[in-house]
Amino acid sequence: MDKRFARGMIAALVSCAGLVSVSGPARATIPVGAETPTVTSLGPASAVTSTSVAEQVGDRIWTITSGVSPVQVGAFDPVGKTVDRKFSLPTGAGAWAMTHIGTDLYIGLYTPGDVYKVDTTTGTATKVAQFGSFVWSIAATPDGKIVAGTYPDGGVHEYDPATGATKSYGAAIAGEQYVRSIAADATTIYAGVGTKAHLIAIDRATGDRRDVLPAKYADRTFVATLALDGTKLAAGLSPTGTMLVFDTADLSNPIEVQTPGGDQYVTAITLSGDDIYLGTRPSGTLYRYRDNALTRLGSPYDGAYFNRIFVEGSTSGTIRAELTSQVVDFDEASGTFTGTDLGQAGLPPAPEQVMALAATPSSVLVSGKAGVQVHDLAAGTSTRTFLPGEAKTMTPVGKDVYLGVYTLARLWQMKPDGTDLHELGQIGNEQTRPTDAAYDDRSQTWLLSTEPDYGKYDGTLVEQHLDSGDREVHRGVVPHQSVRSVTTADGIAFLGGATRNSLGTDPILPEATVVAFDLRRNKVLWETAPLSGAQTYSDLVLYRGRLYATTDDGRLAVLDPQTGTLVTSVTLGTGQSRLTIARSGLYGTDNKRVFKITPNPTGAPTVSTVVDGLGAQIYSYPLITTSYDGNALYTIKGRDLVRIGGLG
Repeated sequence: MDKRFARGMIAALVSCAGLVSVSGPARATIPVGAETPTVTSLGPASAVTSTSVAEQVGDRIWTITSGVSPVQVGAFDPVGKTVDRKFSLPTGAGAWAMTHIGTDLYIGLYTPGDVYKVDTTTGTATKVAQFGSFVWSIAATPDGKIVAGTYPDGGVHEYDPATGATKSYGAAIAGEQYVRSIAADATTIYAGVGTKAHLIAIDRATGDRRDVLPAKYADRTFVATLALDGTKLAAGLSPTGTMLVFDTADLSNPIEVQTPGGDQYVTAITLSGDDIYLGTRPSGTLYRYRDNALTRLGSPYDGAYFNRIFVEGSTSGTIRAELTSQVVDFDEASGTFTGTDLGQAGLPPAPEQVMALAATPSSVLVSGKAGVQVHDLAAGTSTRTFLPGEAKTMTPVGKDVYLGVYTLARLWQMKPDGTDLHELGQIGNEQTRPTDAAYDDRSQTWLLSTEPDYGKYDGTLVEQHLDSGDREVHRGVVPHQSVRSVTTADGIAFLGGATRNSLGTDPILPEATVVAFDLRRNKVLWETAPLSGAQTYSDLVLYRGRLYATTDDGRLAVLDPQTGTLVTSVTLGTGQSRLTIARSGLYGTDNKRVFKITPNPTGAPTVSTVVDGLGAQIYSYPLITTSYDGNALYTIKGRDLVRIGGLG
């Protein structure tokens, strides 16, 4: 929840019973009456050029945007440094998968898992297949077919461009949801699986399969990256930043290549003759493996995400890479990178599905893919600060803002105007996704809740002591669950659990719990499951002596914070809600509307709609925050940031 205004709780509440529609022209202020709110659109909440995949066809590098609607396909000219061809696709939220056969480009999308063929000579795009909801990986076979790996069925599929026929090989291995990477030769499909790592070799003729990943790597989460050339197959393993190099004639004894410096991901691999080029994260480093030696070539910037590495010519040829929002050239003689921003080159930013929201005295901050959009309240303008990751939480404290960043559960700090961005460290403990945050004034401690890495169990409560810089990580404090939400008062943290520990795991418990944890004594005070069947407590807030907890199925529990006893409950809607406290009361949103919760001393609280028709297009959980002075709310309508004033 948004806890910033908790220090300014006002006992007197003004009832806002009017129903307000926020439809209207962009950036228009909509008066709705003397006693009812005023809704102002501040334009796109966050706009980005973000890509996750690229493929070179002829002399152009093709890529596609992700997280925006509609997705844009663009062809980058490395000589002219421009995107000189661009068009949108009618479906899909983005793409992680591309390959080509001749001059035909094939793109695998997610939401839904459509496959498009793009004739790069004409720019014509045609949908040719659909494989479920999410195509993670795609590759071309030597005989001109397309193979794809999918989520959440963990399936392997084939499309024949000559006949239009499709074929399914079923799940690569029973019980796993992801085929994150794929490659194929004349006889075999190689499927890189997670969340428990497997490398499955599937006979294309018979469908027979075997796991060829050596047993000592079974503790890894993913075979996340594959590259195949002739009989050489290279595989990147997470979360240890390991590369294995196989000879497909004998898959039993791969060569292990371990990247140094704590890198956890190999995001791109390219085979070029006797050389292998690879890009790693979180450092954002380009390496070359040659003659059994790994050489660090350099990094374009801290946290760079290599989507694809291209090598033109011989061993001393041009090395080029497509990153999240850039194409970079590497000069080995000088060890330097020169980059071209794809947005400036002709693939402009577009409104995205946002991830987190926070307000400071001077700005409203909206996070998304690889950055934070800073809305300057005085100037009425917005700028973007690059971030190597996704800020899932943003917590203003004094003159700074603290960010909980996915992946790798990294902790960052910056100023409210987006400057002085720097990393504080990583949570570790097999955690990857910050889920919520709060600030405890008494102990000067920034608190974060987290979800573990893919396929892992038990989230954490993190205490980042801002006075000393010390960090405490409490794993499993909400037993057998990830920790979805956190709020705090007077040295006590209240934590909401989620039965799904992480992606790729099955729940251990039948229902989620809420926990009170004493930060001074590192002691659980109570644990309760207040609402039967609740799988997630998506938000928590302390208000007027009660603990309010929302569930993933649209319910609200009101608890006694001293004992965890359920006082009352009420239905808010049908899905998740986020809560915030303003001067005039307790508010929330479920993406469809903003509502007010008015306590009732003799029964369940009253829930009244304040603003309707939001249709918020956000990445995950609903977003709402209170202005620094407590007189207004900020939330998302469509993909726009809106301010709700006049609350009483």
